[in-house]
Amino acid sequence: MFTDAEAKTRLRALLRERSVFHGDFLLASGARSSYYLDCRLTTLDAEGAWLVGQVMRALIRQEAERQHLAIDSIGGLTLGADPIALAVGMYSFFVHDAPCLRTFVVRKAAKDHGQAKLIEGNFRRGDRVAVVEDVITRGDSTLSAIHAVQREGGQVAFVAVLVDRQQGGRERIQELGHRVVPVFQRDDLLHPTAEPPSPAGAGRT
Repeated sequence: MFTDAEAKTRLRALLRERSVFHGDFLLASGARSSYYLDCRLTTLDAEGAWLVGQVMRALIRQEAERQHLAIDSIGGLTLGADPIALAVGMYSFFVHDAPCLRTFVVRKAAKDHGQAKLIEGNFRRGDRVAVVEDVITRGDSTLSAIHAVQREGGQVAFVAVLVDRQQGGRERIQELGHRVVPVFQRDDLLHPTAEPPSPAGAGRT
């Protein structure tokens, strides 16, 4: 097993290897960028998902303790947040959290049949929620998730994001009263450091 610090180092290496692309890209915001972060190539990878679960759970627990509160459930807007929420929930079960973090998915639009849910999964009215996200750029998808949780009777404690692109989204969300805690900043993934890469399997037993 990795320690939390070792897991974060290994996760950073995986993201840099698999999820960072250089070129000319059109972003969902309409802006152009010389790089693109496709975190799903890491969050939907078996090793990557395990590391994301460990690292994001540690981040969420640390921030919850800092605020002296308990988190009931975690989730975000489909589909960037989906593998992150599930990975954190599974890791929470693995380490015997009591209670285990429940997970949910926020739809982009409510179903037009059945229970017509906007939020799927294990969300309950009154839950104190950590909204999760893979990448924050302008913050639109994160704000959509926040508003959905609030409309359904949840309380948003904070936002936990895998990567902050440092393009104003974090500040925009925080101006609306929601603290954002990132695992990595854009510069952590784009700029090399003197830190040697972790050898495969390092820190495991």
